Amino acid sequence: MNKSSSFDLPSFFLSAPAPCPYLPNREERKLFTFLVGPEANALNYNLAQAGFRRSQSIAYRPACEDCQACQSVRIVASKFVFSRGQKRTAQRNRHLTAEILPPLASLNSGDEQYDLLSRYLRHRHPHGDMAAMSKRDYAAMIEETHVDTHIVAYRSEGVLVACALVDRLADGLSLVYSFFEPSLARQSLGNFIILDHIVRARAAKLPYIYLGYLVANSPKMAYKMRFQPLEKLTQQGWKPYETKNG
Repeated sequence: MNKSSSFDLPSFFLSAPAPCPYLPNREERKLFTFLVGPEANALNYNLAQAGFRRSQSIAYRPACEDCQACQSVRIVASKFVFSRGQKRTAQRNRHLTAEILPPLASLNSGDEQYDLLSRYLRHRHPHGDMAAMSKRDYAAMIEETHVDTHIVAYRSEGVLVACALVDRLADGLSLVYSFFEPSLARQSLGNFIILDHIVRARAAKLPYIYLGYLVANSPKMAYKMRFQPLEKLTQQGWKPYETKNG
């Protein structure tokens, strides 16, 4: 083959059926590939434009038969306007400090992060796939990556209260996973993390925040609708996410 026309395309695989984590009595399948090598960062961005999400060194998207409930969504950060409730959430958490950390569980804060994650999973997702995560599992979750990623650690008077694992894409920030202190439910830390990253994206002149999938009939996903304007990925590209109320 002529070298000028040769290039490496990723190989894609299809997972076996598994119970759907969002809708009852449904099964899910995923199309996935591996994000490795020097082109992993560019591939991660290109796949994000096709509705893929990252988990460790794998990029995946739903490939379920007879179901298209999962829709990739992103916030248009450049046009976002804080609602009254969101302003109150930001004000309520104004005392928090944030630190950007490399994705390394071997840092002194690694055990602290894992302990926080364990409390979060026990209270918020006790029956989820991640509920039994070990320290080694957590290390793999944050360290097994070939893309531009980091952790944002939020502290209150020196105590770790929230973390976000974030990928930086060419046109935005992708929130891979976040967790927070479950005893501080009244502070709306999950919503605050998103609001804080909208501010961070604007400061970096990045127009979008990628939130992963939204399932209209899943209560677990309803919070994403609070961040408008929101776009969803369609066969014609990214389009405004229109609610039933207009």
